[in-house]
Amino acid sequence: MLSSTELINRSGRVTMIGLDFGSTTSSAMMATALVGLSSATGRMELGSPRVVYRSDPVFTPFDGERIDSICLNDHIDRWIRESGIAEKTFFAGGVIITGLAARQANAVEIVKLIGDRIGEAVIATADDPCLESWLAFMGSCSTLSRYHCRIPFINLDIGGGTTNPAFGIDGDVRHTGCYFVGARHFRFNPGTYRLIGLSSYGRALLNALGIKKQIGQDFETDETGAILSFYIAALEAIAQGNVEFFSSPIAGRYQQIPFAFESGGKKPAIVFSGGVGELVYRESQGKGLPGTTYYGDLGIDLARLIVRSPILSGHIMDLIPENQGRATVYGLTLHSMEISGQTIFLSSNDILPCRSFPIVARLPIDADAEQLRKAVLMVESTARGGCIQVLPGTTQGSESMKVRENPADNALEKVKTFGQRLRHVCTQVMLKQPIVVLVSENYGLVLGNYASNWRQEPFNFVVIDEIPDRQAHFVNIGRLQNTIVPVSFYGVC
Repeated sequence: MLSSTELINRSGRVTMIGLDFGSTTSSAMMATALVGLSSATGRMELGSPRVVYRSDPVFTPFDGERIDSICLNDHIDRWIRESGIAEKTFFAGGVIITGLAARQANAVEIVKLIGDRIGEAVIATADDPCLESWLAFMGSCSTLSRYHCRIPFINLDIGGGTTNPAFGIDGDVRHTGCYFVGARHFRFNPGTYRLIGLSSYGRALLNALGIKKQIGQDFETDETGAILSFYIAALEAIAQGNVEFFSSPIAGRYQQIPFAFESGGKKPAIVFSGGVGELVYRESQGKGLPGTTYYGDLGIDLARLIVRSPILSGHIMDLIPENQGRATVYGLTLHSMEISGQTIFLSSNDILPCRSFPIVARLPIDADAEQLRKAVLMVESTARGGCIQVLPGTTQGSESMKVRENPADNALEKVKTFGQRLRHVCTQVMLKQPIVVLVSENYGLVLGNYASNWRQEPFNFVVIDEIPDRQAHFVNIGRLQNTIVPVSFYGVC
């Protein structure tokens, strides 16, 4: 986020929302930010964010194997009422259901309900672990990472059901992963180690460790010690990029998305976020933690052992991230979307919003007709429409696409040729589905005019410019507001 002095031609403030429903707790945040041209980059960007509402965390409501939708709606009603913001006025934001909550039977239905209620500009998703890792990094340590731009950072977002690691340098996330290592796979009567519930991952770990405990029985000290030792060993392996640790049957069960990274020979700084992460910093700063299983899980025990781990605790005193337990909801509120440039192309005013459009291809600006034909055919095969991301160019002769930072790649001739090829292909396949084209430079209107033959063709085109390259599977495009639109990605690769 930029400061107000770095923005010019400001067009007022917009309001954003973030809702995070996790394995243990749920929370909300609302914020406003200025919209304007960056004096440094010349792009439309957000600046001077101001958090206007931050809810207290509440326990995520469950009803057996389902999320309690009535209770959840009551929480949303109260949060929006307390914020004083009308729910239909949000410009953008995010809703995410994470960890064990995302694996409940009705998680997908809840996501749709929330997305429909709050508005088209809001991304809503369940069980998107790489997005969660990315958001947690951005909400936790992106500022630290930019300040210490030469130091690689690993953010471990540890909650009730999962640990979401992300590796980044200079505020740029390079690698993400997800593991089912969390505090709430075992649930206890608070103040005791009497088991009142466990997840399938908890049951599998008990079997692997030879611990024969059932609901209603108390764990012995050595039994909780064995569980916690496995968790700490797993976290140390994650922090070191040790994927071999997860090659065993029991450890492999805990790996959802492998986390491997290349740090260029530099030792990464490890920081923490999430509910357990917040407890880690409280313990390290001598602020004291609640008593035994105060939250009904192993979070307090796990935090204490993290502080004692030489591998994990190297920077807990000198590199303290922002937001900690609220990192994901902060990332959702302020980092879950990009802002378009001011020269977007719309074939009709009612084509927006576009929700959950699959990104069917990432093509260079000099893509040939066959590449475009395959992409357009994929768009035509979708239920509601699709998206193509246009990259500035390719390095010739390389097997993989590499973006070249060469302004000449975006010369008018290449833009014109791409647009004419796209129009020709759409005519050949008789395209009926809407097509969104995302470009990183300032030529959206020009490309749209060539692709539509200056609006002579009947195709439903949306061309949005100045959108940085984000590798993802789906995109949401919100409604037009003051010549700009919000663009949100999910299904992050």
